[in-house]
Amino acid sequence: MTKLVILSLVLLASSLLASAVSVEYCNKRANYAVTVSSVDIIPNPVVRGEPATFNISASTDGSVTGGKLVIDVNYFFFHVHQETHDLCEETSCPATGNFAIAHQQTLPSYTPPGSYTITMTMQDSEGKQLTCITFGFSIGLLADS
Repeated sequence: MTKLVILSLVLLASSLLASAVSVEYCNKRANYAVTVSSVDIIPNPVVRGEPATFNISASTDGSVTGGKLVIDVNYFFFHVHQETHDLCEETSCPATGNFAIAHQQTLPSYTPPGSYTITMTMQDSEGKQLTCITFGFSIGLLADS
């Protein structure tokens, strides 16, 4: 009985640290080759100076054999950061059917707290856009020294 209570508490704590965020497509009328079903951020809100993981659940009817992931970050209305990653370093290639993209980032302790918006574009190896999504996240007030 004690093990069941402990397991329940661990699962509850895990669900409080990770939460799915609302995702929108950049172009609601586009017929993207990759569909994103959810984005989970662990922890949420993000803590400055500690690793944050962005787990993206996606699917495709085709096969994604390479390309890049472009991440743009806005703080309120100001563009503050852009980075590009090899898609096959963020997920297993070739990606077919349902797949996940996992990106981990540690934000510097001087990052201002508040609301941020990410625009994530996935492109194939020839530069064709496979999907484009936007979602928000928050950075909390706490930071490690």
